[in-house]
Amino acid sequence: MIAMAQYTQNKEDLTQQKAKKFNLWLGMIGMFMMFAALSSGFIVYTAGGADRGIKTLLPQAFIYSTILIVLSSVTMQLAYVAAKRTLFTRQRILLVITILLGLGFFAMQVHAWGILSDRGVVFVNSNASQSFIYVFTGMHLAHIAAGILVLVRALVGRMRNVSQVNNVFRMDLAALFWHFLGILWIYIYVFLLLNQ
Repeated sequence: MIAMAQYTQNKEDLTQQKAKKFNLWLGMIGMFMMFAALSSGFIVYTAGGADRGIKTLLPQAFIYSTILIVLSSVTMQLAYVAAKRTLFTRQRILLVITILLGLGFFAMQVHAWGILSDRGVVFVNSNASQSFIYVFTGMHLAHIAAGILVLVRALVGRMRNVSQVNNVFRMDLAALFWHFLGILWIYIYVFLLLNQ
């Protein structure tokens, strides 16, 4: 009887995990479509006239942001591997490093906005192409903030000694989402570079 109840509970947990992962994939597809739509809007707008376009060099802070997000993706993957190997101390340390790198990315993006503003590239201006820089990076930063919350949740869960199955599952979702955000930033950065 106890074995049957345990089997039923495990089956329900597995079904919930599959549903959560499916929802994450749906969310990431939606985010990708949103950025694809923004990219299309940018291309259509800039094709409307020779006077349209970013017409400024992107701040070097974006390069540093890219380095930070790539490094954070590496530390996130190492944290996930540590979780699978039940190396909990290493997992916590790597998660903290990933969170700090994510916060560094966030700060570097805000710094880049300050540089753009100093150059006269403001959010609301007559050249909407320049406003797109803020829209792309701002929308991405909103998702980075959500990603940092996911990482903090995985860290807190580990500190509360959740089961190994739940720990690995949380880390799997966190890693998937964080890697997606890294790839999304690289896409945004390359897209803006090619259109500056």
